[in-house]
Amino acid sequence: MDEVALAKQQLRRQVAISRGARSPEGQSAAADALAARVVQLPELVAGSAVAAYVSVGDEPGTRPLLASLLAGGQRVLVPVLRPDLDLDWGELTDLAGLHPGRRGLPEPVGPRLGPDAVADAAVVVCPGLAGDQTGARLGRGGGSYDRALARCDATTWRCLLLHDDEQLPAGEVPVEPHDQQVHALVTPGALVRCRTSFTTAPW
Repeated sequence: MDEVALAKQQLRRQVAISRGARSPEGQSAAADALAARVVQLPELVAGSAVAAYVSVGDEPGTRPLLASLLAGGQRVLVPVLRPDLDLDWGELTDLAGLHPGRRGLPEPVGPRLGPDAVADAAVVVCPGLAGDQTGARLGRGGGSYDRALARCDATTWRCLLLHDDEQLPAGEVPVEPHDQQVHALVTPGALVRCRTSFTTAPW
């Protein structure tokens, strides 16, 4: 394992420990705060498509956000995990209609729109474990969102949902050439616009 991969693994372990210590009440309050912060973003144009995700486990919660986007008339796309860990996409119309998909991840009913559907979104709301002020994002290691973001151009606005202590100073998230950047880190307590250059190579 090379130095960057080892550093990523160590940071993932640290985040897993801190996420595992969060209370259900704290998680719920954080989800509400994240929803309130995202729906006020000026990049969220009325009626546009938003690619988001359905949170599971100890991820920053997105159900309040998804409900707010649907109530606000946004077209909401959510990922469907493929066998190769790439992402297909489906349109979310009702949170009650989600059902367990591959690896138990919630996914919508209805047709699959294809991996390139993410490029139709004006905003992509990404999951992750940590991010820094350069726009670097640490995922879980499967490359699913790096592949998805590589299909978007630099005008697609990307934000990463995190807990407050997962937003790190510039340079503290290890990066590899295929890692895709985000424009902003959104936490319950802050919106951090990143000093990003989008110079990463495609997947």
